[in-house]
Amino acid sequence: MDVTLVSISDVSKEVEIHATSEELKPHFDKAYQEYRPKIEIKGFRKGKAPLDMIKKLYGELIENEYLDKLASELYRQAVQEKDLKPIGEPTLVDLDYKRGEHFRFKIKYEVRPSIALQQYKGLSVKAVVHRLEDAEVEEEIDRLRKGNSTLEEVEKATDDEHVVTAEMQELDDSGIPIIGKKTENARFYLADPQLEKPFKDALTEAAKGNEHTIRFEHQHGDHSHKVNVKLNVTNVQKVILPELNDELVKKVTKDKIANVDEFRKSLREDLDSYWKEKNRRSHINAIIAEIIRLHEFEVPESLVRSVIEGLVEEIKNQSQNKQLPQNFDFEKFYQENREYALYQSRWALLREEIVKAENFEVDEPTLVALAEREAPKIGIDKERLITYYKSSEQVKDRLVSDKLIDLLISSSTIEDVDDTTVQDSLLKG
Repeated sequence: MDVTLVSISDVSKEVEIHATSEELKPHFDKAYQEYRPKIEIKGFRKGKAPLDMIKKLYGELIENEYLDKLASELYRQAVQEKDLKPIGEPTLVDLDYKRGEHFRFKIKYEVRPSIALQQYKGLSVKAVVHRLEDAEVEEEIDRLRKGNSTLEEVEKATDDEHVVTAEMQELDDSGIPIIGKKTENARFYLADPQLEKPFKDALTEAAKGNEHTIRFEHQHGDHSHKVNVKLNVTNVQKVILPELNDELVKKVTKDKIANVDEFRKSLREDLDSYWKEKNRRSHINAIIAEIIRLHEFEVPESLVRSVIEGLVEEIKNQSQNKQLPQNFDFEKFYQENREYALYQSRWALLREEIVKAENFEVDEPTLVALAEREAPKIGIDKERLITYYKSSEQVKDRLVSDKLIDLLISSSTIEDVDDTTVQDSLLKG
């Protein structure tokens, strides 16, 4: 078997394989044996016809049907012999078979790019961060109060803290009600930031018995549609917020916190921890972006496709029936998410190279230390946890990632940019 390798690009390769009739003989003999039980020839029981007769009557058909499988077998043989290290799915691009003479075919495949590591330590980057303000603590308290609010029926809405209930009837362009398009008890919370302006404008100061006709163009993603409805107000309710006191604190924390001062302190600590982690992630992302900027190399499309297929699986898993929407357009989704997938693939390749260069490994003491920290939290015996960690590549990979991130952050100079500054700049254009 002759194997010719052709380099199309750094990541795209082609292998041409040429096998003589003598080299093909054992493969086709195997094919005849596989097909023999299925073949019926008059005068013989099914599957018992002589091989010579099968070859004479069906040999050409069997051999042609077997070519794809044969190409896969010979390709795998070439991969082992030539140590090709392909990634993704290979593609058969050319096939030429002349019975009794030769079998020649070409397969395209991809490989990991050769990456010459540039600077990845000691970088200088800017990262957008958020600084917790007192007002955010109060906003969170207000959110909790709203979550425990009650409703009191009133005559008229006097501010945004009202819920208006209405009978909503869809109308055609001429204002005629559309049969079957009536919604009973449609509820509108006037302080809801998602409430569209035409509805809010119409229902401000709404009173029971009022009628309102609302017409506007609703923008949804990259398209819009007309909204033409008539509202008949059937009820108006005032949102009554509970007082922030020790009783409310005990209720929302299920008696874990006893008073308002402790609650406010705990809330600030929780928000502070949340933003510290978000800011740390911002630092990491800024460093990764800079590392990617410093490294130019071709990315195999099979890696990009793998990332996108992972996103598609997430969509499936999030749906109730574990299926994609009926109108899901994979190619459109692919193009819309290709840049993201390309970025993720590029970092995955760079990460591997950096881990290799730094010789990061996870030793037993590291796994033991992790088990000692985690065992009390999850209620599993430490020794059982150690055994599990030793066998889990996912856990080891996570620990390697932690080492890598610690190295990148500790060796970099990071200038924090307040997110309010960025927002102000965007608003000023």
